[in-house]
Amino acid sequence: MFKVISQTNDFVVIAKNADVNFHDEGIPGSGLFSKVKEYILGEDSSQELYPIHRLDKMTSGLLVFAKNNISAKIFGELFEKHQVEKYYLAISDTKPTKKQGLIKGDMAKSRRGMFKLMRTQKNPAITQFFSYSMENKQRLYLLKPHSGKTHQLRVALSSIGAPIIGDPLYSTNSKTHSKVPADRGYLHAYALRFEFLGEPYEFIFPPDEGDFFQAGCLADMLEQLNKPWLLNWPKL
Repeated sequence: MFKVISQTNDFVVIAKNADVNFHDEGIPGSGLFSKVKEYILGEDSSQELYPIHRLDKMTSGLLVFAKNNISAKIFGELFEKHQVEKYYLAISDTKPTKKQGLIKGDMAKSRRGMFKLMRTQKNPAITQFFSYSMENKQRLYLLKPHSGKTHQLRVALSSIGAPIIGDPLYSTNSKTHSKVPADRGYLHAYALRFEFLGEPYEFIFPPDEGDFFQAGCLADMLEQLNKPWLLNWPKL
């Protein structure tokens, strides 16, 4: 269900597998958080683990958990002030109208648990992106969200006509979905960067699940994207 990437006295960074629920979903102890807590704390009931942020079931990649109340509060402030940089990878089978840009708009509930992007800007979801050509007419998207709204990246790419391959909600009309069922939803939390108690931290974890994520061309691309914060991102 997960791999431990790094651990300090204050927090632990893990890489979540795809198709894993964050919460228990009706079966006590079955969710990701419960499993990470069991692994990290074992039988020590005097300790606690604090979830800081979450990933959708289909999404793989990096997550941070705080190991004490003080750390949880610090991370809460960092996320609230958007001082944790998050970078994601996604694959679509649709070429966008432009290779890079900004996707911005309010999000509203739609049907069947879905959300949609609005043209209004009262409390917008904000996402920067680059896209790169892959084999089989697919495109790799490097995404940088500046807000943390439910389904934000999935809705963002769907809104520009490039839904994520394998997304059970938003890719039902995608070309790949209609021909060959995808082996996973192709969204991955690729990198995290933040400063904690005056010390900088950078974490990168390339996707290791999914046939399309294992394409030979992707490894070459990720060598060029191994420090995504250094790219010349589109203006906000």
